[in-house]
Amino acid sequence: MTVVDLDAYVAAHQGGWHRLNELSRRRTLTGDEADEILDLYQRVATQLSVIRSTAPDAGVIGYLSALLARARSRATGTKAMSLRDVGTYFSRTLPAGLYRLRWWWMTTMAASFFATGIVIWWMISHPRIESSLASPAEIDKLVNNDFESYYSESAASAFAFRVWTNNFWLAAVCIAFGVFCIPVIYILVNNVINLGVVGSMMISHGRGDLFFGLIIPHGLLEMTCLFVSASVGLKLFWTWVAPGARSRVQALAEEGRTALAIAMGLVAFLLLTGVIEAFVTPSGLPTWARISVGVLAEIGFFAYVFTLGRNAYLDGATGDLESESERGYAAPVAA
Repeated sequence: MTVVDLDAYVAAHQGGWHRLNELSRRRTLTGDEADEILDLYQRVATQLSVIRSTAPDAGVIGYLSALLARARSRATGTKAMSLRDVGTYFSRTLPAGLYRLRWWWMTTMAASFFATGIVIWWMISHPRIESSLASPAEIDKLVNNDFESYYSESAASAFAFRVWTNNFWLAAVCIAFGVFCIPVIYILVNNVINLGVVGSMMISHGRGDLFFGLIIPHGLLEMTCLFVSASVGLKLFWTWVAPGARSRVQALAEEGRTALAIAMGLVAFLLLTGVIEAFVTPSGLPTWARISVGVLAEIGFFAYVFTLGRNAYLDGATGDLESESERGYAAPVAA
């Protein structure tokens, strides 16, 4: 294989690179300039291929990849999303991303449920803790009125919207600030404490059936979405700490695109939980029927991940953009 003198190659072609950069930043192009930017794009793409195969340099490859991405966007405009793109997203990109990160969110889920169980057990075993948190009158009001009335105090449609936006806000915080780790841990711990404290009060006062009858219908999928968003945030943090063979920028870019894809999907899942919480949880359906709705929603989520997601993952999808031209070219790295 021919080895290219990288310095000499850059010196010979950087004039064209600078010209492509200049054209790609212009707001308007003449007819001649539009032809020129297409010609330069093809040349630079060929030059990038030569560098990648004969003299791979991460800095040069990164610069040319970004330059080509900007020039492509300037020359072709923004791609309109089609129904096929939406179908590909829901059948490959989203489920593959959820499947690839399954051990992260399933571990987060198991640890959170275990911790919640410990909190409930500890508080029931030590009644003094409950009395230190609230007065007998406040506890009686929560157990016999407030907990149940919360789900029916507002119009169902308004309540569904409020629940949806609140839950998505928590999920967005987990993902957006996941690279800092602490906000995600805080949200998870706060969720465990709130669920454990309220659950222990309801159970210790003989209202455990009401507690689980109202929590399970919407809570299974709702908390799963929280655990997914938290685990995505924690994965971003760990990617920053230990990027592996990839450069830290490349690793964060790849995981960041997957995080964005999953965040978009959580909008749909959380909308479903909001509808269930507003229309099913406070409904007059028997408890077994309401719980069945929640269990079926959770089973549907797992089936989605472990059928479509597994198949898409084995077929090469990861939750990231599948086209190298869309996600940018990556420099080769040592294993």
